[in-house]
Amino acid sequence: MQSISYERARDVNHAIELARQPGAKFIGGGTNLLDLYKSGIEKPVRLVDVSRLSLRDIDELPNGGLRIGAMASNTALATHPLVRQRYRVLSEALLNGATTQLRNMATVGGNLLQRTRCYYFTDPAFSHCNKRDPGSGCDAIDGHNRIHAILGASEHCIATHPSDMAVALAALDAIVHLQGPDGERQVPLIDFHRLPEDHPEIDTVIRPGELIIAVELPLTPFAQNSHYVKVRDRASYAFALVSVAVAVDLDGGKVRDLRIALGGVAHKPWRARDAESVLRGQAPTEELLARAGTAAVAGARGYAHNAFKIELAQRAVVRALQTVIGKGGQA
Repeated sequence: MQSISYERARDVNHAIELARQPGAKFIGGGTNLLDLYKSGIEKPVRLVDVSRLSLRDIDELPNGGLRIGAMASNTALATHPLVRQRYRVLSEALLNGATTQLRNMATVGGNLLQRTRCYYFTDPAFSHCNKRDPGSGCDAIDGHNRIHAILGASEHCIATHPSDMAVALAALDAIVHLQGPDGERQVPLIDFHRLPEDHPEIDTVIRPGELIIAVELPLTPFAQNSHYVKVRDRASYAFALVSVAVAVDLDGGKVRDLRIALGGVAHKPWRARDAESVLRGQAPTEELLARAGTAAVAGARGYAHNAFKIELAQRAVVRALQTVIGKGGQA
């Protein structure tokens, strides 16, 4: 068995310095990394423990938004009074994901960095996985692909991103704050995760040695009137076949602005901009809601076992919109 060294970071700068070492991996809650290590998929040589860094606070910003420390637990975020009041869709998404015990351990930063639950990736018994072994092929394309992507896939990978939280963040115009050897930078959440294209082994735009230090939520007029719908094979503790996060700003019976994001359908949270365009500035009739559902999956491609997701996603979008619009714009 390969030995692993361990060191606890004193602060963010120390963590970044330790991460310069070959084979180093950050570890916070460890809920995904440890599973991948036990499967032989992740093979860290050095673990840099960031769990004690001062990155757990959830603070209100002067502009009314929130700054969420990367080490805040999923439970702390889901139950925070300002999140439940102003960003309901985020609380709903988090409470729809995993068990209480996992939410207590899992961190915001780790949630964003979790890897696909595609069984051809997580089980090394399958030899063809471009995400695990670039250039080896993709067993999922011609295999059992019921849980796989219908949007944004490539000939190299049809895996989906598993996070519920990230889908809600995509609908809230969240911004990811990073710090690394080259300093600090900010990346819109919707641009943080990558589509597979010809490099499915690269999940995000994060650079070597960079650490997620926070996620920022702007205060937007559509955030309060929001909802998360998750469709899964069993009632709890299952990853989404399809999920939808919607946030709508209504003005006099018309949709002034909105966001629609889908999960379980792509390699990243999928922003349904075409569907938003259908409704923006319009009175949301049932006909328009149906058109928005259709537009949300424009260009979708089903495979042998997951073509049902196309209609399922359309229906989930309509259901989520009906729920939010039925509130009449009240939070």
